[in-house]
Amino acid sequence: MGSGRKFLRYIIALGLLTLLASALALVLLYRTFTADLPNIATLQDYRPRIVTKVFSEDGNVIGEFFIEKRELVPMERVPRVLQDAMIASEDANFYRHEGLDFYGIIRALIKNIRAGEIVQGGSTITQQVVKSLLLTPERSLSRKIREAILAYRLERSLEKDEILYLYLNQIYFGHGAYGVQVASKNYFGHDVSEVDLAEAALLAGLPRAPSRYSPAR
Repeated sequence: MGSGRKFLRYIIALGLLTLLASALALVLLYRTFTADLPNIATLQDYRPRIVTKVFSEDGNVIGEFFIEKRELVPMERVPRVLQDAMIASEDANFYRHEGLDFYGIIRALIKNIRAGEIVQGGSTITQQVVKSLLLTPERSLSRKIREAILAYRLERSLEKDEILYLYLNQIYFGHGAYGVQVASKNYFGHDVSEVDLAEAALLAGLPRAPSRYSPAR
């Protein structure tokens, strides 16, 4: 009986030590990945590269200078149908998750395995904002972990519509068009506020593969 109790105490002590060691390892790992993370506060003062326009004396545009052809547009001018289309295409659970969509990751993994190739990604809109504005484009496990941590922090810092605003103005739509405003002008010849259902559906499909799905091709 005594030896049985000693063995049980030994098992419990070993289990506690294992849990403590695992917790310590996770803390050290977290500190390693967060030691030099970018400050997400910079996104609260979003100032991306935009088009510089030159006007004639009578107010006509006579020239444009840009590195990335982008025109910032407030959420109030982006039709709800376009917002919904982008969310449905890129991150259906956008308003329900906290930066990471674990169900979406599993769903994408299953689809990719069945297809035998990468046909769907598991990144949320929040992760895409983080990747585009705060991190380098390198493909590595460490970058994905940093991306996940920053996405969670961003969700704690900004409202959902603020994150969507960053995404809609930052994302690349092909043919030199950055953001929904320039994309609308490039492909349809009018302001984004005039985008209809069919045009919204077309724009929503472009970010995944701008050159492959380009209507200009």
